[in-house]
Amino acid sequence: MAATLPPAQGGTGQGEAPRAHALPLAGIRVIEFAHMVMGPACGLVLADLGAEVIKIEPVEGDNTRRLSGTGAGFWVTYNRNKKSLALDLKSPAGLKIALQLLLTADVITENFRSGALEKLGLGYEAVRQLRPEIIYCSLKGFLPGPYAGRTALDEVVQMMGGLAYMTGPEGRPLRAGASVNDIMGGMFGAIAILAALHERSSTGRGQLVQSALFENNVFLVAQHMMQYAVTGKPAAPMPSRLSAWAIYDVFDTADGSQLFVGVVSDTQWKAFCERFDMAELAADATLATNNQRVHARERLLPPVRARFAQMRKAELMQACERAGLPYAPIVKPQELFEDPHLNASGGFAEITLEDGRAGRVPKLPLEMDGRRFGAELDVPAAGSHTRELLAELGYAEAEVEQLAATGTIGAPT
Repeated sequence: MAATLPPAQGGTGQGEAPRAHALPLAGIRVIEFAHMVMGPACGLVLADLGAEVIKIEPVEGDNTRRLSGTGAGFWVTYNRNKKSLALDLKSPAGLKIALQLLLTADVITENFRSGALEKLGLGYEAVRQLRPEIIYCSLKGFLPGPYAGRTALDEVVQMMGGLAYMTGPEGRPLRAGASVNDIMGGMFGAIAILAALHERSSTGRGQLVQSALFENNVFLVAQHMMQYAVTGKPAAPMPSRLSAWAIYDVFDTADGSQLFVGVVSDTQWKAFCERFDMAELAADATLATNNQRVHARERLLPPVRARFAQMRKAELMQACERAGLPYAPIVKPQELFEDPHLNASGGFAEITLEDGRAGRVPKLPLEMDGRRFGAELDVPAAGSHTRELLAELGYAEAEVEQLAATGTIGAPT
């Protein structure tokens, strides 16, 4: 099949002119074979920064589009700024289209089960024979090693990687409340891709890069591993941990709300005592240093809790603000849509939800030279860019209609 394909073009991102805002990765073309969270999160970072990301999904659309429950937001969160090409990769004609497209690409990302793309002739070894300069990113459960063949999920690696143990109380391991390994694993994949692109600029060679859930999780708990290495004592789960600071907790307020407050330095301790009229604590020589206060938590926290319980949440927040103390109200995810800072600072991108309603989604949490990166392209419908991309590859309209009629492509009109 490869012998019938056109030669590699040599350029990058040929299907799309650089965007008007000259985004950092304009001109880089990425082909994404990915679903769920980890792979799409990697592609999202690249797409928001200006790469042309072409998502290959089944003719009927990615299954992630149809998830409910905790997965209902996956699709609209991680797939803006991407083009959708709907293909039946198991058909010879669909596979040929994919191979033609790969010859124009700078980067391939994939997070399917190990061996799935290899069976189709789309694994790294096969692709690099056609395009040696390709950067091929595999996002898996485990990096190469004894566990490489295992099926992994974010929950699986949180359990086996110490994070669930650290999050829940003793005897009750609890996964973190977000897909932390999927998202961070995708981010590390993007970092590896950017490093490989930079290296290619001097060597001319592509390479295989990999990111994995388990190793990402181990990186997350490294501080607890090293706590044991330094002290010889195992880190306790977060609910029963010995904090590094005495006042570093969630407190009840007079109006039935809760507020996190921290006092993490001797300077803050003095400001805390002054602001909250607790001169007796300031005068106690046994509470003069942070470590003294940590070991005195049992007698220190009750008067602090009693003081805070006399104050309403707004009053307590204002006092902490004036004292320069770290504090935070306990906020539910849905309440963040109304967060004044996020709205005033341009923290949301405008998108269209699957049912056609207008929606907003958080932008990448970074800024470059005063720029935030939004939604240059809306979240795509399944196959919404198929006709455009096939035309670029040289397919006539009649050929496109024939491929659609046979179910090889999904190409809505």
